[in-house]
This record gives sequence, C-alpha cells and structure tokens, in this order.
Amino acid sequence: MANVLQEQQLTLFDTVYTAYKEFVNPPLARFMKMAGAPVEIRARGCRVWDHTGKSYLDFCGGYGVFTLGHMHPRVVAAVRDQLDKMALSTRVFFNEQMALLAKSLADLAPGDLAISFFSNSGTEAVEAALKLARLSTKRVHIVSTHNAYHGKTMGSLTATGRDVFKDSFQPLVPEFEHVTFGDLDALDRALPGAAAFIVEPIQCEGGVVIPPAGYLKGVRELCDKHGALFIADEVQTGLGRTGYMWGVDADGVVPDIMTIAKGLSGGVVPIGATISKRDVWMSAFGKSPLMHTSTFGGNPLACAAGLAALEVLVDEKLVDRSREMGAYLIKRADELRAKHPDVIAEVRGRGCVVGVELTSEGYGGVIIPECLKLGMTAAYTLNQQRVIRLEPPLVVTKDEIDEAVDILGQGVTKAKDKLGKL
Repeated sequence: MANVLQEQQLTLFDTVYTAYKEFVNPPLARFMKMAGAPVEIRARGCRVWDHTGKSYLDFCGGYGVFTLGHMHPRVVAAVRDQLDKMALSTRVFFNEQMALLAKSLADLAPGDLAISFFSNSGTEAVEAALKLARLSTKRVHIVSTHNAYHGKTMGSLTATGRDVFKDSFQPLVPEFEHVTFGDLDALDRALPGAAAFIVEPIQCEGGVVIPPAGYLKGVRELCDKHGALFIADEVQTGLGRTGYMWGVDADGVVPDIMTIAKGLSGGVVPIGATISKRDVWMSAFGKSPLMHTSTFGGNPLACAAGLAALEVLVDEKLVDRSREMGAYLIKRADELRAKHPDVIAEVRGRGCVVGVELTSEGYGGVIIPECLKLGMTAAYTLNQQRVIRLEPPLVVTKDEIDEAVDILGQGVTKAKDKLGKL
C-alpha cells in the first residue's frame, strides 16, 4: 500500500512539473525542482501541506498575502456565501459588496482618505495611483526611490527602482525620476513641478529597509511645499503587516493616495485598491468617471472576502498581535545572528516583516533550500538577494516562531559546513 501511495505521489509531481516545464515557465520550473520545491496541496493557518503530506511552516507567506493565515474560516465562509448569490458584477448595477468595502476602507484609512478604486493586484493599484496623480495635478513628472519595488506593469515598473527588472523593457514611461530612499534633501531638489512622490513606508522588496525616524513626516511637508501629491505604496506594508494598521501610521502622516493589495482579502481572492482624498479624486475623475476602469475590479467575490478580512483584522486585534509577534521574531532571529555573525550580518524589521541580511549572497542559496527541506518556506527579497525575508501570517504563535528560527539556524549551520567563510 505504501509503495502504491508513493508511486501516486511521484506521478502527481511529475505531471505538475512537466506541465510547468512545457507550458508555464521552463527555466523557473527547472530552478524550483533543483531547490526541492514540492506541489502544494492544501493550507490552513501558518502551514502548507505538499503532495506527500509533509507540513511546512509558511514564513514566506505569499510575500505578505496571508496576513490572516491560509483559509481563514470567516473569510472562506463569506466567499462561499457570496458565490451562492453572485460571483461577478454586471458592471451596470450598483454593487453592494464593493460599496460596503469602500466604506470600510475609508473608516480604517488614515485621515481623510475616502474614495476607493478597486482592481485585482498591487501593480494595478499603483497604475491607478500614477494616473490619478497626473490627472489631478495636471503635471506629469513622478518621483520615486532607488531600490523601490512597485510592480512590473509598465507604469509601476518605471517607478520601481531596480534596473535588472527594467532594462529589457526600455523605453519605459517618460518623466520618472528616482532619489535615494530616506534622503529628504534629494527629494526637495526633485519635487519642484512634480505630480507626485511615490514611496513605500518600508522597502520590503528592497531588503526590509526602514527609513530614518520622521522621514515620512518630512515627505508630507515637502509634498505640501511643492504642490506634489504623496502616494504611499502600502501594498505590502498595509493592514497590520508592520505592527500598525498602515505603514504610514508609524510617522502619523496622511498621504494623498494610498495603494493596497496583498492582505486585503485575507489571502483568499485577489484584490487591489487605490484610495485617495476626495478632492484629489474629484479633480481627476469628477467630470470623467469612466476614464480609468477595471472589468473585474471590485467584483462581489473579492469584495466579500475583503469585508470579512477587515472584520477579522479588527476583531482578532491582529495589528497588535503583529507588533507583539514581530518583536519576538526579531529578538529570536537576532539571537541567531549573535551565534553566527560570520553568516548573518544584521536582523531588522517592523511587525511581521523581518529581513535577515547575510554576509554573502552565496549563503542564501544553501539556507533557503535547506529550510524548505526541514519544513519551512522562506524567500529572498526581490531587490536584494542577500536578504532573506521572514513574513509569517499575523496569527503566528511563539511556538511557531521558535520552530521557524530553529529551522533557520539549521540552515545557517548547513551553509557554513558546505561553503565555509565566503
């Protein structure tokens, strides 16, 4: 019986791998197989099970998607209930779920952010924000930061601050400029005549880079000084991820436009949102409400998930939990750094987004596959492959953190044994 089961498992893996190799992404399929990636079958809470039945702690967390853990029962129930009624919108009738979600976001958003445009992903949310800023200000110049990550569609890719993603697609959208993250003097020089400055409260894909204290307050003041709009890209930092409801809350500022995605539906249905101040939206789209639209954006299924996810976030006090569990994760990871300073250079983070910076990029190529083999997912940050991100669901427990740090420690030991000093 055991042999039959093993053969079935191998057949499933071979079928999926072959399909990936032939029809999805051939080089990525080969890389994932070499790294030991299995086939994911089911997930609950902080754990994922593969085709063999093996359990993994998910400390990659879909790059910040699974704020509530996998398959939170309240969100799943809300989606199932909505599916029995209506899945997608006619687009010509009022959509109850979208209206309710927009109001809930306005209630939770900083300051006077009020009007939401719904899309399907973070990069779409950024595209909407860039168009909104240009149309509202009647200016075209956009300022972003080096090492930023805003997505990979054309406008958001242009705002992204890493050339490796951009060079093959030149020419990109004109009138974009990049300044150093955290440098207010450079921003002051770049902002005259600009439509907007788009910035992440923390550069998560840049290596979990936290700006100097008060940086976002300075950004707000400079945008006001130059008549530019302040766009906060909260796709990854929003909804409790950093131990605040929004990343900008750490500095107590209110942007003019904010982009949201990843955790907005609790990791059940893809959704993105762009929320802005009322006067900003009206000056852009007040006379042309169909200037920017999305066929599937704000569909009833996604909005039902979003409503339930926001309720869970508040009811279960997950913002406070993110701050508490994040501090514990940073403490435990820093203890590991103290034991292995030759491999781990620094641990930094805020809430449940933590970066473990290695002394050499080469160590990561052993540590991440070893962690996977031992039962934990982790990943590089996209713009800085010397940094391993730890981004567990906000529902993570101390026992799960201890287990994850123990596995990470075994990965570090394996890297030292295999590679020595790099």
